[in-house]
Amino acid sequence: MRITPLDIQQKQFKVRFRGFDMEEVYSFLEIIRETLEEILKENAILKEKVALLENQVEEYKKMEQSIRDTLITAQKLVEEYKENAKREAELIVKEAELRAENIIREAQEKVVKIHEDIVDLKGIRRHFKEELRRLIESHLRMLEFDKEREGEESEI
Repeated sequence: MRITPLDIQQKQFKVRFRGFDMEEVYSFLEIIRETLEEILKENAILKEKVALLENQVEEYKKMEQSIRDTLITAQKLVEEYKENAKREAELIVKEAELRAENIIREAQEKVVKIHEDIVDLKGIRRHFKEELRRLIESHLRMLEFDKEREGEESEI
């Protein structure tokens, strides 16, 4: 059973012969009533504060969970960005390697073509030299023939 300040104020004691001083008892009961009243008021105020603080704690817990969720999401995004950047870098490297291989292949093909052109030009030069030699020899024979004819004509 809970005792309220009103219970203390309304409490009646039986009077007996040679009992307590009633004024002193009533005065003491009044002090107890006032003290209990103050304690109950303070208790009510403290309960309100506790409820307010519990609400704040609940809000902080929600905020903490929200922050944790945000951090987890941010970490996932960072990992995704890293993976995407890694894949993109690998793709760029592969493309660069393919381009480099194409450039090397084209350069090698050009070297082969130039080599073939050199071989062809050497063949043309050799053929030209032979033709020039034949032409010179032919002209020399014609000159000798003309010289012999002139020599025969002068003898006649």
